[in-house]
Amino acid sequence: MAFKIESGLLDACALAILSRGDTYGYEITQEMKKAVSLSESTLYPVLRRLQKENLCRTYDQPFQGRNRRYYSITAEGLKRLTELRTEWDNYKNSIESVLHGGEEL
Repeated sequence: MAFKIESGLLDACALAILSRGDTYGYEITQEMKKAVSLSESTLYPVLRRLQKENLCRTYDQPFQGRNRRYYSITAEGLKRLTELRTEWDNYKNSIESVLHGGEEL
């Protein structure tokens, strides 16, 4: 992809995925890969930052003899996701108006 993905967009994508239900890191990575190029090593710092900011929380569940770490969105995370969606819509509309120069989309 020719466009750099900034941390705010990664935060928004991760929170959007978590808003659909609790899940673990690998699944979040796979879902995000449908839209952007990223590795698990890129995702985990995003999830740690979201957790530090109280936008998500974690819990462990046993899975095949080991614990799997699950992530869930908090009420603050849902609020921030709403804000990020609004910011994204405004940004996307501004970029489209420049790229398409007023053309009908």
